[in-house]
Amino acid sequence: MTATLRLTWVQPEDLVGHELRQADEDGRDASAIRDRWLAAGGAPAPVRAGASGEPAPPRLRALAERLLDELAALPSPLAADEPVDWPSIVAACPALGHRPAAGPGPVHRGAPGPHRALASGPAGEAARPHGPAPDRTPPRAADGVAAGEDASRAARHGQAPPTADGVAAGEDASRAARHGQASGAEHGQDAPHAPRTAPGEDALHAAWLGRAAGCLLGKPVEKLPLDAIRALARATGNWPLADWFTARGVPAELAAAHPWNRRSAATSLAENIDGMPEDDDLNYPLLGLVLLRRHGRRFTTADVGALWLDELPAGRTFTAERVAYRNLLCGVEPPHTAVRRNPFREWIGAAIRADVHGWTNPGAPATAAAQAFRDAALSHTANGAYSAMFVAATVAAAAGGAAGVHEALAAGLAVVPPRSRLAGAVRFGIAAAREEVDFDRAVDRIHHAYGALHWVHSVPNAALLAAALTHADGDFAGSVCRAVSGGLDTDSNGATAGSVAGLLAGSPDALPARWTTPLKNRLATSVAGFDGVGFDTLARLTVEEALRP
Repeated sequence: MTATLRLTWVQPEDLVGHELRQADEDGRDASAIRDRWLAAGGAPAPVRAGASGEPAPPRLRALAERLLDELAALPSPLAADEPVDWPSIVAACPALGHRPAAGPGPVHRGAPGPHRALASGPAGEAARPHGPAPDRTPPRAADGVAAGEDASRAARHGQAPPTADGVAAGEDASRAARHGQASGAEHGQDAPHAPRTAPGEDALHAAWLGRAAGCLLGKPVEKLPLDAIRALARATGNWPLADWFTARGVPAELAAAHPWNRRSAATSLAENIDGMPEDDDLNYPLLGLVLLRRHGRRFTTADVGALWLDELPAGRTFTAERVAYRNLLCGVEPPHTAVRRNPFREWIGAAIRADVHGWTNPGAPATAAAQAFRDAALSHTANGAYSAMFVAATVAAAAGGAAGVHEALAAGLAVVPPRSRLAGAVRFGIAAAREEVDFDRAVDRIHHAYGALHWVHSVPNAALLAAALTHADGDFAGSVCRAVSGGLDTDSNGATAGSVAGLLAGSPDALPARWTTPLKNRLATSVAGFDGVGFDTLARLTVEEALRP
C-alpha cells in the first residue's frame, strides 16, 4: 500500500479555507463563495497544521481551484488604505517620498552570478476586519507631522520614481546633511548623499547572534497556544520567561497535553542545544546575503526568485514562500507569484527576510524599506510587505548607532502606510507596552484585539514585536523573552527582537553568555556553502555588503 504524501501549504482544498479567512480579515464579501464551498462538502482551513489529513476528491479539488481565482477577483474595501504598488505606498508615507523606487523590477528571470563559497566553510458595506478600527484621519508620519506633499505631488504628476540602486534625489535631506542637521533617520528619512558607512563588525556579530538566540528560544513552543507556553514555563519556575525552555520538571500530564514542537524539541531545549540548528528564520538572512553578493543593491524581485530556485530547497519553504516557489515552477513571473492562489500573502514570511536589508543600510531606514519591498514582492503584498519594510527600517535605524529602540521603532512605523492594519497594530502594541507594567497584561490585550487573525499573520505579530521591544526598553534578554513569551510566531518574533536588541547592545560581549555560549558559533543550514558557518564570519560578510556602493 502506498502512503499518501500531503505536501503542506499548497493543497487547493486547504488554500480555499485560508483565502476565505483572509477575505473575512480584509472585509471582502465572500459569503456566496463560502456557501458554494461548504455545500459542495468543502471544509474550513486547518487551524494550525499546514494540510488537512486526507486529500479532497478530484471534483472538490477542481472546484477549489476555481473558487481561489474567484476569491482573488473580489474587491477589497481596504485598497485605498493598504496600497500594494510602490508609487502608492510612497504617496502614503512621507518618509519614503525622497527614496528610491522599489517596485518588483523587470519581469524576467535574473541570471545569477557565480556562487562564492565561504573560506571558513560553509466594496459596499463590508464586515469590519479584525482588530481595532483603523485611524481614518489624514495620514501622518510617526512624529505626528502631516503627510508630505512632495510624494503625493510626484505621484499625481507622474514624475519618474527614483532608481532601484539606493540613490535618492531629495534636496531637503542632502541640504540637512551638508549643514550638519539631523538626517531624519529616526523618522524613516535618509540622508541621500552621505557616504556609505557600516555598523561595526561587533554590532553585526551581536545582531546575528541575537537573531539566532531569539529564534532558538522560540523554537520548542512554536505553534503552541499562549496558555500552553505559560503553563510549560511556570511548571519549571521559568516565568516570567528568563531562560531557555526545558522539559526537565514538566509534569507528564502537562507535557502530554501540550507537547513541544515535534520538529524542534530535539535541538532547542536547554538540555539538548548544541549549536544553532537550521531554521528558516536564519536561512532567509543567509539567502539575502547571497543575493547582495551576487546582484548588489540593484537586485530585482526576479533575481530573488532565481536565487530561491538555485539555492533554496523547496522543502525548506513554508506558507507564502512555498506558494510563490510553486508559482515560479509553474512559470508564473514575479510579482504575480505573490498573488496567484496565495492566501498567505499577508503573513509574516517576508518580515523574517528583512534583517539583512536593515543591516546593510545602517542609518538609512527608508532605503532599507525599499530594498525589503523588492524582496517581499516575490511572495507578499500589502501588510505582508509592510511587515518586511517595518522590520528593515527598524533594524536600519538601530544599525545606524544613533537611535535607541524607541527611535528605531518610530523609524520603522514611518515607512508603513499609516492607515493600514499593520501600522495600527504597531501603534497598538507600543501603547499597550507603555501602559502596562506587567507585560503579560500587554500580551493579553494584543491577543484580545487580534486573536481572530491567524497566529502567523503579520498584523498580530507586528503588534507583539513592537510591544516586546518597547517594554524591554532595549535590554537584550528582556526583548527576546518578551517576544517569545507572547506566543504567536514565537521563533520569528524572538529572532527579530534579538537582532534589534543585539545591534543596540553593540557587541557579542554585551550579550549574556547564557544566550550565546550554547550557539557555539555554529549555524546549521541547507543553504549551500554556509553549513557550519560562524556568526563572526557572517558579520564580516555583512560589513562588506554594507560598504558596497
